Amino acid sequence: MFGTLRRDVGAITTRDPAARGIVDALLTYPGLHAVLVHRAAHWLWEGGHRFSARVLASAARAVTGVDIHPAAILGPGVFIDHATGVVIGETTVVGEDVTIYQGVTLGGTSLRPGKRHPTVGDRVVVGAGAKVLGAITVGDDARIGANAVVVRDVPAGTVVVGVPGQIVARTSTLEQEHGVDMALDSSVDIVAARLGGLVERVSALELQVAGRVSTVGPVEASDGVWDVDDYVI
Repeated sequence: MFGTLRRDVGAITTRDPAARGIVDALLTYPGLHAVLVHRAAHWLWEGGHRFSARVLASAARAVTGVDIHPAAILGPGVFIDHATGVVIGETTVVGEDVTIYQGVTLGGTSLRPGKRHPTVGDRVVVGAGAKVLGAITVGDDARIGANAVVVRDVPAGTVVVGVPGQIVARTSTLEQEHGVDMALDSSVDIVAARLGGLVERVSALELQVAGRVSTVGPVEASDGVWDVDDYVI
């Protein structure tokens, strides 16, 4: 228990430059408060005290703005930054050293009992406002861009942006000097890529109609990874 607490506090002091130390993290970070209360609620849930667990989770939601079902499993070192509006569903499994920003939903797409929420691997970064939905798997070291809507499995070590979420880059590793790479400035602009591609395709079709070309190129990335030359998403 104390080892997990150290990991949770350490996640803040190592990943947030604004953190002023352990005391600051313990007293002023609602995301940490939500995680710590969830660990107590999860312990109650696993012990069969389901109603007490739900009451404790409800109290934490009212105070912190973070809604974590007590049955959800959070690994050590989870950092919920800014906290407000985060929702983590019942059958969600979150790995170690995961960073979650405000407005994130790890939710379900089915009303059937059983596994219906995501499984998130280790060292994943989920950007502000992102929605990861369904019984899908997000691989280790993946990054989910802000406001992305992810409804399919995400391979390890990839970057996903857009609606619906698309893999736009592959990297060998996302782990940097401070343990996590949160920069998304190298990601492709999905909207610009789509519009630019559509303009090119319309031009090619006009040439085909005019009889000046016989074929128009493919409409999907053959390797499943989108870049600036792909235009159908």
